[in-house]
Amino acid sequence: MNYSVIRYILFRVLEFAALFMILPLLVGIIYKESSAFCFLYVMIGCLAVSLIGRRFKPKNQVFYAKEGFVTVSLSWIILSLVGALPFYLSGEFPTYTDALFETISGLTTTGATILTDVEGLSRCIQFWRCFTHWIGGMGVLVLILAVLPLSGSYNMHLMRAESPGPSVGKLVPKIKNTAMILYGIYLAITLIEIVSLMIAGLSLYEASTLSFSTTGTGGFGLLNSSIGSYSTAVQTIFIIFMMLCGINFQVFYLLLVKKAKEALGSEELRYYLGIILAASVLIAFNVRGSFANGFQAFHHSLFQVVSIMTTTGFATLDYNVWPEFSKAILFILTLLGACAGSTGGGFKVSRLIVLLRSVKNEIFSVVHPRSIKKIHMDGHIVEEGVIKSIQVYTMIYALIFLGSFVLVSLNEFDFVTNITAVATTFNNVGPGLNMVGPAGNYSAFSGLSKYILMFDMLAGRLELIPMLVLFSPSTIFRR
Repeated sequence: MNYSVIRYILFRVLEFAALFMILPLLVGIIYKESSAFCFLYVMIGCLAVSLIGRRFKPKNQVFYAKEGFVTVSLSWIILSLVGALPFYLSGEFPTYTDALFETISGLTTTGATILTDVEGLSRCIQFWRCFTHWIGGMGVLVLILAVLPLSGSYNMHLMRAESPGPSVGKLVPKIKNTAMILYGIYLAITLIEIVSLMIAGLSLYEASTLSFSTTGTGGFGLLNSSIGSYSTAVQTIFIIFMMLCGINFQVFYLLLVKKAKEALGSEELRYYLGIILAASVLIAFNVRGSFANGFQAFHHSLFQVVSIMTTTGFATLDYNVWPEFSKAILFILTLLGACAGSTGGGFKVSRLIVLLRSVKNEIFSVVHPRSIKKIHMDGHIVEEGVIKSIQVYTMIYALIFLGSFVLVSLNEFDFVTNITAVATTFNNVGPGLNMVGPAGNYSAFSGLSKYILMFDMLAGRLELIPMLVLFSPSTIFRR
């Protein structure tokens, strides 16, 4: 294992951590808040440590999948540990564990919170809280790859370890350029949403923070009512941008290079939009008696379906009071998630398609034992290695989910609270049902449960394997 290059990248991560805190520091200065000094102190500390570390440049920059997984996992952990310091030092979070929970929830774009009063936070802390969504949405290492002078094809190991989906490809031959394109699209969508929200009547501060939460598909808001207090027009803007950020960013790239037929012909995109429409119609019909008219029923149903499926976690109302049928659909969408290559979390639509077709082929082979049938997506054969990785992912996913559920159940909360708490953190959604519903929070959970859920958030965001590699004996003990 090339430990020198791992250390080098981790020190650079600290530099980026300091860079990220400039914006909340400026917000604190503008609003004359004492909490702004917390960001200044952490910035100075990060820069001091990183400057010492940069003196030891690696002579060998070669690294492989194992180093890539370890680097990504450690980068997210270090950024979480550092990112929690302003929360804790400000005194606005009771313990460092709670500050760390909020930070990991932000960076992994989960949106689960321990706060009972969001509106009581200072503006710079609220800004940092939402900005962590934007940082983690596209990925910390993807940003570093766009600007860090690492040479060779080895960078692909970093991108594969951090990017969501069963397979990761390059948009253009060079990884650095691919990372730059992804962040360019990400930034453009964010800026368009900020302008749209300002036109709809929001201030620059509100539009910026809420856009960070939307494009990062995170869900942290500025009000205790989440998005419920905003107008229908503003809520519609959120629906549009949540849907956009749940789509594979490769689709946007193909549209930019005028390959609309290839972009819009994506099977995953069709399934994604079809599931959203079907779920919204079913829930709207089920809850129609709770609203004045059909438009309101469909609007709120569509908002919640898009919010949950894209793993954003915004809410316009407390869907805990909806009928069980509607809550069951939302729970299924919590597990499903958005498209591969998006900022959304969850199992991913592409994995579901491949698994369903694998089952279909298995049944077909029983009836026709001599036949050989391949799985296709978008006109291409899905490689056996990809199918195997999806099957392994599904098994690991189930084991971690069940193990976390058993451990969290030690809190003696009700079954629905426990299972949805694990489901929403593991799939980076945020709000669940009952105690952790859109009107609730995670403050009542024990310290042990919070750390289990923190692990679930990181494992879910990093697609499981990087976190498991980090804790493997061969990684811990040098060989």
